[in-house]
Amino acid sequence: MSSTEAINYATFFGFDSVAAAAVFAALYTLLFCFFLFRVLKQRRWILISLLVFCAFRITGFIMRAVATKMVSDGENLGFVVATETLFSVGFFGLLFCAFILVVARYELCQTEQSSNPLVKNFLAITRNSRIFRIVMTVPIGLSIAGLDESVEHPEESIGLTLRKVSAAVFLVLTIFQLIQTLLLIKTEHDDKRSLKYTSSTFGARHASVVFGAISLLLLIRGVFSLATVGNTKANNEHFWYPLVAVPEILCVFLYLIPGVVPPKVVPRDMESLPMDPK
Repeated sequence: MSSTEAINYATFFGFDSVAAAAVFAALYTLLFCFFLFRVLKQRRWILISLLVFCAFRITGFIMRAVATKMVSDGENLGFVVATETLFSVGFFGLLFCAFILVVARYELCQTEQSSNPLVKNFLAITRNSRIFRIVMTVPIGLSIAGLDESVEHPEESIGLTLRKVSAAVFLVLTIFQLIQTLLLIKTEHDDKRSLKYTSSTFGARHASVVFGAISLLLLIRGVFSLATVGNTKANNEHFWYPLVAVPEILCVFLYLIPGVVPPKVVPRDMESLPMDPK
């Protein structure tokens, strides 16, 4: 690639609409204010994670709008890669929030999952938030490396391969999260009196179903992301907003349903971390 060529990297990654980015930035600003108010009242992992996710999306959409509007920023490799990185890292937070809530809901169930020690140990590993968090850092690193490589050397396949692997790992984790949620729904359905936490709110009574809806929305996002890696015709805003941006913000709105977040949401393996003042 000639160093004198003026490449618009924003166009390369499918940035097109300033208005759409501005609308989503405004919506996430409102959500950020809501979660900030909640965090000031109750400093908890799930609320802080959602607050940080909203902050990432506000910054990401503002940068997306700027890169689309300003040619100089659209041609700035570092600026555009930073924008894409924010969206990649932000998804980490959204998926991890879903995982934390499902694990916390499992811990509210009094039903014994299995009497087999091997099965119990396996389930304990799959529901360990530290392990899940560590595994999620792999696709983030691959995505960042792939984005940089794709822009620096678009004629080579290394960057594209890294981005595909990253999207595939994220999709596998999303499917894993969906399976966990379906098992939770089955557990609660088989024994409706198994929950230690009782509340009359819709969210508390149907939280597992809400988590199922969140997991399905994340799955839509993950499938589209993997299917469109390196496909410039498919990876445009006519598809990106309804299949990536909209599912993500719908997930955040579902978290607003009263009772979905129970009084205490700290999985056992995270209780040693000083996030809850109690």
